Amino acid sequence: MTKLLPTSTAGSLPKPSWLAEPEKLWSPWKLEGDALTEGRRDALRLSLADQQQAGIDIVSDGEQTRQHFVTTFIEHLSGVDFENRETVRIRNRYDASVPRVVGAVTREKPVFVDDARFLRAQTDQPIKWALPGPMTMVDTLYDAHYGSREKLAWEFATILNEEAKELQDAGVDIVQFDEPSFNVFFDEVNDWGVAALERAIEGLTVETAVHVCYGYGIKANTDWKATLGEEWRQYEAIFPKIQASDIDIVSLESHHSHVPIDLIELIRGKKVMVGAIDVASTDIETPEEVADTLRQALQFVDADKLYPSTNCGMAPLPRTVARGKLAALGAGAALLREELSA
Repeated sequence: MTKLLPTSTAGSLPKPSWLAEPEKLWSPWKLEGDALTEGRRDALRLSLADQQQAGIDIVSDGEQTRQHFVTTFIEHLSGVDFENRETVRIRNRYDASVPRVVGAVTREKPVFVDDARFLRAQTDQPIKWALPGPMTMVDTLYDAHYGSREKLAWEFATILNEEAKELQDAGVDIVQFDEPSFNVFFDEVNDWGVAALERAIEGLTVETAVHVCYGYGIKANTDWKATLGEEWRQYEAIFPKIQASDIDIVSLESHHSHVPIDLIELIRGKKVMVGAIDVASTDIETPEEVADTLRQALQFVDADKLYPSTNCGMAPLPRTVARGKLAALGAGAALLREELSA
């Protein structure tokens, strides 16, 4: 991007109520067969239009064609049993019924590549595509085959690398890996998590990003945040390793969080997607609030490396709220852009 302060979203946007039950994760589809295929593409177009109207510069699919940011990818892999599920603790925070790994995991065919080509055909703007990161994939299922989180993560990294290369060929400009697990399993992140992530980006020539946040604005996450105290210093444990990695862009949560803004200094030299929109509240930020969060970040990241964004995905929010927040993000970045150019 040559534009100063190019805006983007961290990931998901709410789905239309005719496609899936609103304000809910893992919401089942309301359509079937060809109608579902067409409906998901229509929703993708609507999501793109919302982003364009709000002045978002780096657009995405809003994850309209997937039920969940992790499990939809896993659904397309062999060696995973979705019928006989297990209940596991996700990120040490909440219980969920998840699929079981029962054999060697392999990717028989591309998962999101057709959808990425469809998005590419709708716009000339830069597009970013989100994939689940290897560690977060491991944390979102039950392993009854490998017996090692690290070994399974490396298998996933190889599969993700195949998908990422095909997304690159389909015209995607930035491939993002979502790793909320990085904010929980610090020893594993430093021992093998970042290394597995680097395996996933091996050989890519487009820009790569890692998104590390404190989770969707759902109750399990907001309850957890309430236990973290006045200062959230989780990034301190992982940023040095990420800073030394080959990842180009780091996406983090900032607005209305208790993350000390100076922790961004730990990733100096990287491009930084600064979360300037709170996804855990239905209150819509003002452009000035957005600009103020970004101004604070500018103490620790050069302006040409600052990418205004949302804290996390907005799938659980009402669509009207998400639209308002997108507009605030676009307007807030424009405010600061004017200041800097003056």
